[in-house]
Amino acid sequence: MSPAPAIIRDVTLRDGLQLTGKPLPASAKAQLARSLFELGFEELEVGSLAHPKAVPAVANTPEVLGLLSEAERARSWVWVATARQVERAIDAGATRFQFCLSASDAHNRANVNRTAEQSMAELPRALELAATVGGRVQLCLATSFTCPFEGPVDPQRVLDLAGDPRAAGTPDIVIADTLGQASPAQVSGLIARVAAETPQRRIVFHGHDTWGQGTANALAAVQAGAGVVDGALGGLGGCPFAPGASGNTATEDLLFALRPDWLDPAGFHAAVGLGAELTERLDEPNRSRAAEGARAHAPAFPWALPAQ
Repeated sequence: MSPAPAIIRDVTLRDGLQLTGKPLPASAKAQLARSLFELGFEELEVGSLAHPKAVPAVANTPEVLGLLSEAERARSWVWVATARQVERAIDAGATRFQFCLSASDAHNRANVNRTAEQSMAELPRALELAATVGGRVQLCLATSFTCPFEGPVDPQRVLDLAGDPRAAGTPDIVIADTLGQASPAQVSGLIARVAAETPQRRIVFHGHDTWGQGTANALAAVQAGAGVVDGALGGLGGCPFAPGASGNTATEDLLFALRPDWLDPAGFHAAVGLGAELTERLDEPNRSRAAEGARAHAPAFPWALPAQ
């Protein structure tokens, strides 16, 4: 039986580029975003307002937003962690904000230099600012399963943050396996509890493939009630403040597994091509297993790349 329909959100331009050694110009980022939209992706994560010294690869996010059209920006999420970053994103033209904090205090301090409570206390102001431009804020809970400093995270901690009254007004919640250490059973269990025990809203699952469970975890999340799953081309990505984390689940792998309605073999081949071009340009390994399979000699299988 095919998994329930779900949106695949590509996060290459934010999470995917955080640890790359080579910078990508704003013009190239905007062109990649446009190519992904043209393929059929409904939503993208296009950058971050994190401090440029902390994450240099996303320092040109305001410029990227300026190169996108208003319609494209309306489908583009920007990572923020403070109300001030929301203000800066608004000044750059953003209307979709992913307000992120960590379920574990130790990672939140490493990531944004404050406790999770301090971050949550700032969320209402972020919501107020977003409302001035008709914006949308999704609450992102990083390290929802494990923390690189504290170890396993109690699911109740995630549920308490998800159900915090100060998060009222966030139509989406992102449950993140930041380290890629969760198993499918853990993912389905937590997603199901978030769906059943916290305010009703769209659930996004953000997974990494550190332990090879990225696609399996995404499928488990969808079957448990997630409406969106995140991926990055070529499996790029990782958190600079999370030792032990590797790349995101590959977008190509999610496309092959979930087969969204807009995808056909030609579109899949185009996505594989985008991932190959990007990883080659950045001198990064391409970790997508589906892209590897597509290059195998299998002329009778339509999802395989045509022989050159």
